[in-house]
Amino acid sequence: MDSYLIQVNGHGDHAPVLDVHLKNTGNTISPGKVKGRKPRWAVRASEMSKKTFNPVRAIVDSMKVEPNPKKAMISLSLGDPTVFGNLPTNDEVTRAVKEVLDSGQYNGYAPSVGYQSCREAVAAYYNCPEAPLKAQDVILTSGCSQAIELALAVLANPGQNILVPRPGFSLYKTLALSMGIEVKLYNLLPEKAWEIDLEHLESLVDEKTACLIVNNPSNPCGSVFSKSHLQEILAVASRQCVPILADEIYGDMVFADCKYEPIATLSTNVPILSCGGLAKRWLVPGWRMGWILIHDRRDIFGNEIRDGLLRLSQRILGPCTIVQGALERILHRTPPEFYHNTLSILKSNADLCYAALSAIPGLQPVRPAGAMYLMVEIEMEHFPEFENDVEFTERLISEQSVFCLPATCFEYPNFFRVVITVPEEMILEACSRIQEFCEMHYQGAEGAQDLECDK
Repeated sequence: MDSYLIQVNGHGDHAPVLDVHLKNTGNTISPGKVKGRKPRWAVRASEMSKKTFNPVRAIVDSMKVEPNPKKAMISLSLGDPTVFGNLPTNDEVTRAVKEVLDSGQYNGYAPSVGYQSCREAVAAYYNCPEAPLKAQDVILTSGCSQAIELALAVLANPGQNILVPRPGFSLYKTLALSMGIEVKLYNLLPEKAWEIDLEHLESLVDEKTACLIVNNPSNPCGSVFSKSHLQEILAVASRQCVPILADEIYGDMVFADCKYEPIATLSTNVPILSCGGLAKRWLVPGWRMGWILIHDRRDIFGNEIRDGLLRLSQRILGPCTIVQGALERILHRTPPEFYHNTLSILKSNADLCYAALSAIPGLQPVRPAGAMYLMVEIEMEHFPEFENDVEFTERLISEQSVFCLPATCFEYPNFFRVVITVPEEMILEACSRIQEFCEMHYQGAEGAQDLECDK
């Protein structure tokens, strides 16, 4: 019979170490032999990895199509404002990071929820009488995507469901399914500037509903909800006692004729986890700095959700410390004209794109009010040679070398999404090619009918 002595060694700042000593009482132990187990290789991917599915990648990767070699490729598909170099971040932002790097004070580990001083800076920046914030209400994360992941993980268990917009950002579904959480899609209404179909939303709520995701301003729609519509959304959440996960990464990125209202400023009782970050407004998505703002006026979340977020944050040990160290300077030194100039460019591009696409038979763009996108409906009955939006966008690539994301990626077939962060001349050229493509394939009512009969 073998016995084991386990001794704990440790002192000072060092974690205890377990020393395992084997006392052999006479029996010989053969290394590698375990009773009842026949050694064999059986390495398999985890169930979580198998459940992880990105619909955008799945659709795009399956589009095995070559662009027209006679035309330079114009990609209007990627929501990264830095790609073409026409939207650089502000000098104050980069200077803040350089100062921190040169200081040498932020090279070590930070608390998993972020440095206290940095949490204070974010809280001060977003604090307002309608939605007060303190440092303990802020969790710093590795980008807004990790903020969303932590918020979902703390609110929902496997077997529960979450309410997700359609069309909507694909990451919500990717994260939820990997966690064993069911996704219920509620409709947005293009004819109402992508407002939520509130009746449909409320009909989806059941006893297993863990949270409602509200994305405003919207990716992929470029829509911005009015104050009154946000109040209607809150009324549904309040009636059904469902907390809100607010994806507000495009917060304040709205055009001059529109006003952005953080949903927490309108809530009196619905608890909200608001997710944001530097990526879009400050044009630095690669810096991976995000945050969760905890709004809980009635103490409905209590300590349990806060403690849960703390524990979950310890899996990663927080975001980049260099960017954390620069946060206060980034938030308070970035000049207002930087934000204004960025929005002026986006608004100009949006107007150009909307006007150009509106003039094309068979297309119906929906005018955006913010963010970096607009959605375009394809009147498929006038393009009968294409089965769906995926085929339409594939042929657009192969014939015109213009890449727009088919909205099937966002659970909304027969639309496509255009990114409006590209240079103006590129927007105009892309729209011209899209017009040429549509004129080539457009069929009037009679022509479409004839083509169907020929099939």
